[in-house]
Amino acid sequence: MLLREAGGERYLPIWIGAAEATAIAYAQQGVVPPRPLTHDLFKDVLEALHHRLEEVRIVAVREGVFFASLVFDGGVEVASRSSDAIALALRTGTRIVGADDVLETEGVAVPDEQEDEVEKFREFLDQISADDFEAPDEPGPEPGER
Repeated sequence: MLLREAGGERYLPIWIGAAEATAIAYAQQGVVPPRPLTHDLFKDVLEALHHRLEEVRIVAVREGVFFASLVFDGGVEVASRSSDAIALALRTGTRIVGADDVLETEGVAVPDEQEDEVEKFREFLDQISADDFEAPDEPGPEPGER
């Protein structure tokens, strides 16, 4: 997943799993599954309880793992995986911010002249889905074994 700095040239690359990427892609593409996914359920619970997700913050990186915080109305904060926080933010229209130190250490500057390459990568990502990736085949018996 690539998050782009608003008004800047840095991107924050965050590696996520296929299931997490699918949940994010569904939100980006407006796909409504026949039964709510966990993030849809969470959004529905927030609405039923009359609460709002005010902000998603990418707060830290430790050993290559990104950590996020969900900030709710009333100032309550809950720790979250970054992929879950972003999937929920996309469903609720909540802004996503990165801590300055995270952007300083993990952000990748992409000058304007390289912006076309990033756009090509985005277009490629828009054309694939989790279904495009197969799980590795189960190992079978060696020839001559049963």
